[in-house]
Amino acid sequence: MHPQDVIQAYYDAFNGGDMDAFLALLTEDVAHDINQGERQVGKAAFADFMAHMNRCYRERLEDLVILPHADGERAAAEFVVHGEYLTTDEGLPEARGQRYVLPAGAFFTLRDGKVARISNYYNLTDWLAQVANA
Repeated sequence: MHPQDVIQAYYDAFNGGDMDAFLALLTEDVAHDINQGERQVGKAAFADFMAHMNRCYRERLEDLVILPHADGERAAAEFVVHGEYLTTDEGLPEARGQRYVLPAGAFFTLRDGKVARISNYYNLTDWLAQVANA
């Protein structure tokens, strides 16, 4: 599968809430760099992370632009997160159903037609301001 197709399928599965299809696009040893956080390794850790995120947030990614590298092993994506803060996440402000819109990006390493690394980036200060003022 072409890198563009892998990443498109990844975001389509995310937006569709199809966690089985989403996780099927990851290598068993996937490295996940969490924005302003730690690196987690393994599909099981990624599945746990997504279960937590889906409990606390409802998000849809729009205006997706995928930028595959010619080597076929790396790519980047830029998108806008449209979300709702559902349940208070530990160490963050209280959730009251606040809505937010947040530009974001991700960097990928691909191996054998699957995502072997994803590093997500967004402006946490912007998100905090949006949920505090909503």
